[in-house]
Amino acid sequence: MTPKKEYKQEELNRILWSAADSSRMNVDASIYKDYVLMFLFYKYMSDLHHLEVEKLNQRYGNDKDRIKLRLRDTRFKIPEGASFHDLMKKKDEDNIGELINVALHKIEDANGERLEGLFSIDFNSDAVLGRTDQRNKMLRHLFDDFAKIDLTTVDEDIIGSSYMYMIERFGSDAGKKAGEFFTVKSVASLLAKLADPQPGWRICDPACGSGGLLLLAGEEVEKKENMESGEVKKNYSLYGQESIGSTFNLARMNMYLHHQDGARLEWGDTLNNPLLKEADSLMKFDLVIANPPFSLKKWAGETIEHDPYNRFHRGIPPRTKGDYAFISHMVETAKAREGKVAVVVPHGVLFRGASEGRIRKSLLQENVIDAVIGLPAGLFHTTGIPVAILIIDRSREKGGANQKRKDVFFIEASKEFRSGKAQNFLDDEHINRILQAVQNREDIEKFARAVPPEEIEENDYNLNITRYVDTFEEEEEVDIEANLKELEEIDKELEVLEKEMNEHLKKLGIKG
Repeated sequence: MTPKKEYKQEELNRILWSAADSSRMNVDASIYKDYVLMFLFYKYMSDLHHLEVEKLNQRYGNDKDRIKLRLRDTRFKIPEGASFHDLMKKKDEDNIGELINVALHKIEDANGERLEGLFSIDFNSDAVLGRTDQRNKMLRHLFDDFAKIDLTTVDEDIIGSSYMYMIERFGSDAGKKAGEFFTVKSVASLLAKLADPQPGWRICDPACGSGGLLLLAGEEVEKKENMESGEVKKNYSLYGQESIGSTFNLARMNMYLHHQDGARLEWGDTLNNPLLKEADSLMKFDLVIANPPFSLKKWAGETIEHDPYNRFHRGIPPRTKGDYAFISHMVETAKAREGKVAVVVPHGVLFRGASEGRIRKSLLQENVIDAVIGLPAGLFHTTGIPVAILIIDRSREKGGANQKRKDVFFIEASKEFRSGKAQNFLDDEHINRILQAVQNREDIEKFARAVPPEEIEENDYNLNITRYVDTFEEEEEVDIEANLKELEEIDKELEVLEKEMNEHLKKLGIKG
């Protein structure tokens, strides 16, 4: 059996990104990522299968029937002739794109519902990948570059992390389209830590993108389990829904690469067709966590006023802004009197009026808004605007464990960042300062404050952070007398210099 190569995370990241980037032609990053990440997953499955075949050959020799029988129990079933290694031998064929499509569909069929619809992109598309010679050149590069890496010799945690790294790198290149498939890792990490998920929890992301936020929330549970038992346990369950098909498939592959085969992901529009249900009711979760699309336009279908799940009983959000539609859905799918919601929102959610103001007022009167954290501008590839995190805690409801907590904890963290050329960054020191403040829930001058409900009511339920956390910096007092004296001295010096200049000009025969 081949010993595991000691790849460091940074090394594998570099190798995989180099392989992906060197093969890229004139394909937009937001599209190209689907092909490269699917290629990586295809190679991963093929390598696992190849290793299993090697083991069985060593054990059973030439007993092909017995080997075939044993292969039925493998994690991924790869039909004969459909593996990466099989197609590598055919990479110079003119119809290599078509051969890849056929192989991937065979793999889908062999694995039934688990992989159904996963390989939905077309490797033989003129419209997306260009004319035949250009397309074939790209695909051959991918075969050559990925063939150099045996993923069976790499620790699986490192492979999963590399997959996430590549998603983030593609996000950097994809600009505004990046928001469709991933959340900047530092923001996602902060959100997962603030949510503080516990062992045994059901965790859901109703706008899950490529699944990174769900995985980070799961990792927070694993850290707690590891501290107590000394071994990594996956004592939690993950659920998600995503509306964009290609992104949904990225999330499925992400789960498999992180050995989260039991995660339940659904493809569809969460607001108009929620699919995470038990019988005829919406599933309820211990934690609902998300970075939904900001101010989504035209989100509401024709039947939204008569939502069968009564998610919008506080009011129908404006059709031009879906922020409170996602918030309403998340609150209603969190368990009553114990569930928690952690969500990234644009600042307008904190103060906009009309129907949004009424929904916000209702949530405050229900005593479920626990914390409001303002983040710096420029953290996202998709927008330069500052954003906030809302923590909504249904354990503050009557009958919940925290029903006596009445204040809302505000943090004004807009200056907590490291400046970059095209983007600002949250480092560990910034994340830790925010976390510590939330955990201690104590006032910190110009940074954090627990605000009583009466003060929020006086402000007409406006949650604009600067109303409650005074960040005003007094200007240094100006000593007018000292400045005037300094100006007098400067005038005298200028007078002397002017005389000297005129003397020099006279000597040169120039009139001053």
